Amino acid sequence: MKDDIGKIIQESINSAITDRGEVNILIAGKTGVGKSTLINAVFQGNFATTGQGRPVTQKTREIKKEGIPLTLFDTRGLELKDYRETFRELESFVKNKNDDANPMNHIHMAWICIDEGSRRVEDAEIELCDLLASYMPVIGVITKASSDEGFRAKVIDILKSAKNVVRVNSIPKILDDGYVIKPSGLNELVELAMEIVPEGQKNAFVAAQKVSIKQKKNKSHAIVATAATSAAATGAIPIPFSDAFALVPIQVGMLAGITAVFGFELKKAFLSTLVSSTITAGGATLIGKTIVSNLFKMFPGIGSVAGGAISASTASALTVAFGEAYIAALAYLLKDKDISEVSEADILTEFRKRYLHQ
Repeated sequence: MKDDIGKIIQESINSAITDRGEVNILIAGKTGVGKSTLINAVFQGNFATTGQGRPVTQKTREIKKEGIPLTLFDTRGLELKDYRETFRELESFVKNKNDDANPMNHIHMAWICIDEGSRRVEDAEIELCDLLASYMPVIGVITKASSDEGFRAKVIDILKSAKNVVRVNSIPKILDDGYVIKPSGLNELVELAMEIVPEGQKNAFVAAQKVSIKQKKNKSHAIVATAATSAAATGAIPIPFSDAFALVPIQVGMLAGITAVFGFELKKAFLSTLVSSTITAGGATLIGKTIVSNLFKMFPGIGSVAGGAISASTASALTVAFGEAYIAALAYLLKDKDISEVSEADILTEFRKRYLHQ
């Protein structure tokens, strides 16, 4: 059993990482527009500061960080007089990326950042928006937002090829009179990005961002629904006690998938502890609740139909309860904390409390 569980956990981790995938985003803007502040406000891990960067063109750097399914391409040089040469180089790079047979290597969307304080949109920003929009969806991001005065409407009118324009203030800003402008627009930016990013990259984007717990929950609910369907099919098999162990890989896979979508690191040791303390140890609850329906399966005729139907319903309900308890635990822990502040012990305690006391 121990070897079987270990194998199931490793396979579930591999599958969850594959299903989550990777998302690649190009972020462009003049020096000082606040790109790094925006990146660190939206994505996990102080990404722009602690991520590893390498040049991929003269004016573009690739930024990655282990454990976060995101690659950022930070493009500079919009303020230069020879920006068209920079654009030719950038277009060649983007075209090569998006011609790749593997869609995981494409650049999936672009954010063009414009400082609200400038009150103008430069020719370079317009041309870059049009260029990138022929390869990927583009969002206009007005940074350092404090007083619109019609500027967003002006940007929307000028950046016609952008999907939409969002005003964002990434960090609190204290004015001379002491008034504090609170962060704003980050949730709207994430919601818009979720609408336009390709389906195969949605899980990766949800995992990488830290703004919207709602998006993490929504994707996790979908994982639970899929697992519940599989559990119901397994529970309907008219063989006594066959579903008790067969449910384990379904539910372990569900846990791994939810962990990945929430953006936590997938560690075999952690998942092993999680599984042993709920499914296999404290999880006698899970096995015990299947006994009655499995006993029905021992009776010919009644067992095959009625027993199977009851077991399918039970297996599905157990899986939903199991998955939703885990989602609730993670969402609760991230409500007022950064992911780096949540320990494995915190997760185990909160999950066991919510699941085993149902």
